[in-house]
Amino acid sequence: MSAAARAVVLDVDGTLVDTNYLHVIAWQRAFAGIDLDAPAWSLHRQVGKGGDKFVAAAAGEEVERQHGDALRDLHGDHFGELIDEARPLPGARDLLVALRERGVASVLASSGNADEVEHYLDLLDARKLLAGWTSSGDVSNSKPAPDLVEVALARVAARPAVMVGDSVWDAVAAERAGIGFIGLRSGGISETELRAAGARRVYDTAADLARDLDGAGIGSG
Repeated sequence: MSAAARAVVLDVDGTLVDTNYLHVIAWQRAFAGIDLDAPAWSLHRQVGKGGDKFVAAAAGEEVERQHGDALRDLHGDHFGELIDEARPLPGARDLLVALRERGVASVLASSGNADEVEHYLDLLDARKLLAGWTSSGDVSNSKPAPDLVEVALARVAARPAVMVGDSVWDAVAAERAGIGFIGLRSGGISETELRAAGARRVYDTAADLARDLDGAGIGSG
């Protein structure tokens, strides 16, 4: 971007909180609950999509038609049993603080439900650092559709904006919403894949990004 970003849309799972593999476990248990085998690696490839798209992507349209709602309910139950194991990723709150200190408006674009988002806001002690946040209940279509990103952008007046996330689905959603994308490897996706999906910069963690906001073109030092 030619001008420094004045707003940042932040993914949550795998970007700020270490939950991607907890979601994999929850989805694997959900599929086992209807006697379907779902390898963990294949489930991980789909993390970042909302439940409305996850089942068909992971197991096909027929499984979605027959079991989609039941699988989403089971995933929610199993993830609810695991969520207390979630921890902030390195530098997650530091990044939020650094953005606030630079006058950058930060807004969360989460595909999680409202209760999960509330849990993460408390975990990160982030409420006073953010301009707003989203949850799955705010939209009909989850990532990689741009809806969540567009809702998040509508909650801040500042422009230009950039998205920070950990999945290729974040990158696609950002592109469809017309903003740039910065990738983090903390969700388990490689730099090569994130760059191929459109990331203009890739960092290992939020901590690394927080130390290089000038290089990333976010705010002004």
